[in-house]
Amino acid sequence: MVQTGGRPLTRAALAGQRRALEDGRTVTRKELSASAREAAKALGLRPALRLVLSELVAAWGEQDWSRLIVWPSNEYLVSRTGLSERAVRYALRDLVGLEIITPKDSANGKRYAIRSRDGTILDAFGFDLTPLYARRGDWALAIQARAEARERRRRAFDLVTMHRRAVAEALQALTRRHPDTTVADLVAAQGALEASTPERRGAGDPDLVLDAWSELRRMVEDRFYAAGCDGNTCPHVETEKGSPTEAWSKDSSGIAETPRRIEQPEMAPTPALVVEACPVVRDLVSGDIREEHEILDAGRRVRASIGAHPSAWAEACAVLGPYEAAVLVLIVAQAHDDDVRTGQNRIRNPGGYFRRLVRLAGEGRYQTGTELLAMRRRRLS
Repeated sequence: MVQTGGRPLTRAALAGQRRALEDGRTVTRKELSASAREAAKALGLRPALRLVLSELVAAWGEQDWSRLIVWPSNEYLVSRTGLSERAVRYALRDLVGLEIITPKDSANGKRYAIRSRDGTILDAFGFDLTPLYARRGDWALAIQARAEARERRRRAFDLVTMHRRAVAEALQALTRRHPDTTVADLVAAQGALEASTPERRGAGDPDLVLDAWSELRRMVEDRFYAAGCDGNTCPHVETEKGSPTEAWSKDSSGIAETPRRIEQPEMAPTPALVVEACPVVRDLVSGDIREEHEILDAGRRVRASIGAHPSAWAEACAVLGPYEAAVLVLIVAQAHDDDVRTGQNRIRNPGGYFRRLVRLAGEGRYQTGTELLAMRRRRLS
């Protein structure tokens, strides 16, 4: 085969030859550069292709031709881009395959211009940039499609993150509040989805796991709902017997006395009575308070704010039980709040006052239900 420098015929090359400019259209180098930048964004061209395309555009001399022909040699492109000759040849091949440029080969495969005696360029052989400019509408549509795809991907990742967080919180709540409920299958499904979920900065598609995370979230929340008597009123079984760890107060010796267990009254104070007698609980729990576990959670949070030591909390749980211990915390918090608001300042150490009430309750000399009724009566009057 004679080495004439020719290249094999391709469909992309023929497609490029069939693209043409509008009649009488004159293209400037600035307009051609803008089309090159849009093509690079639309097709996501790698850096080598961007460099070679930029140098081809820079070689355009703004001639009044119907085709945008440039004829830089490979040596010139190598010197301008800093790429190797092989990289330049591969970049030119890929640009032809993407229908950005199309070759116009001479008889011997060389790139050159044909000039008249006065130096006017009559014709040239090299690369035709007409497809780059003629397809500027395609570049705009492709850029818009890529932007919409990025936005869809971002929203899908946001939804996946929301479902993952909801699943983790629901499993934690299910394990804490209903330890007898089986969650091994849900934990296994969560682990499998965590392993197959792509990273936000990676190239994976979040839509592949979005439905799976949504279904797992529904399953976990349904099981939590079923474990809580399907939303029906039922006595809450408190499973957290411990207390939060924090530094001991300087006024406490840190040694808890052996609590004395007394017989509890048959009926514990209802959440409605606690809310009526201690309005301070509304600042801690959003929405309506109807369940005992909401009072219990509020009591745990307020316990540290009134300065009650963990040993006092443990003693109260042993003497009164966790729920009535939380009610007693709210009683002390409300009494201290009323004391400060009226300016009487009778309760200077709420934590010590709480410990004293716990011991009075252990001796049978203090009842939380009776105190709540008295507080509600005073508040109504």
